[in-house]
Amino acid sequence: MNFKQFRQKALENPEVHQEYDALQEEFSLIDQLIAMRTKAGLTQEDVAKKLGTNKSNISRLERGRSNPSWGTLNKYAAGLWLSGKTGSN
Repeated sequence: MNFKQFRQKALENPEVHQEYDALQEEFSLIDQLIAMRTKAGLTQEDVAKKLGTNKSNISRLERGRSNPSWGTLNKYAAGLWLSGKTGSN
């Protein structure tokens, strides 16, 4: 069984499906943050330096393994916008 088949089978359970749907916004945000960073040509290390933190903190944020504050998310996004390479100046 591959992952796609596993996910399809798991989503047949209404409780699993509900939790999966609830997490979609979080996954979407994480995908957007990573896309912005890569479009800006920045590494996790670059973003960490801009934020004055460690690369491991950026990695956890991008893997959804942390619960960042709104301020942290704003700093992350601002660091990317200030790079001038996100295409939305």
